[in-house]
Amino acid sequence: MRNFIITVNGKQYDVGVEEVGGTAASKAVPLAASAPAPSPAPSPTGGKGTKVLSPFPGMIKNLLVENGASVKKDQPILVLEAMKMDNDITSPCDGVVTFNVQKGANVESDALLALIG
Repeated sequence: MRNFIITVNGKQYDVGVEEVGGTAASKAVPLAASAPAPSPAPSPTGGKGTKVLSPFPGMIKNLLVENGASVKKDQPILVLEAMKMDNDITSPCDGVVTFNVQKGANVESDALLALIG
């Protein structure tokens, strides 16, 4: 069993995941139960803005705001479709959005979706 702390809409959850059919090389990594996971901070880039990265591979289904629009923290800015599910990608901070993708584009994990500056 491996324990993970995940954050959904700003709320943290402690989740235990059991590995089924793992290899002998797989080792469980102990997780300190008392230490809360730090919330990932937006990573600013040298004056260009805060990066919005794709959390997983998928297709850009829709851009919810215009390029150059002002957005607020946690405001949905685009829809990323993955495994036939629509996932709202939100702004990590207040600012002006500059998209790095277009509707219909396929993206990989950690692809730059937008900058919020």
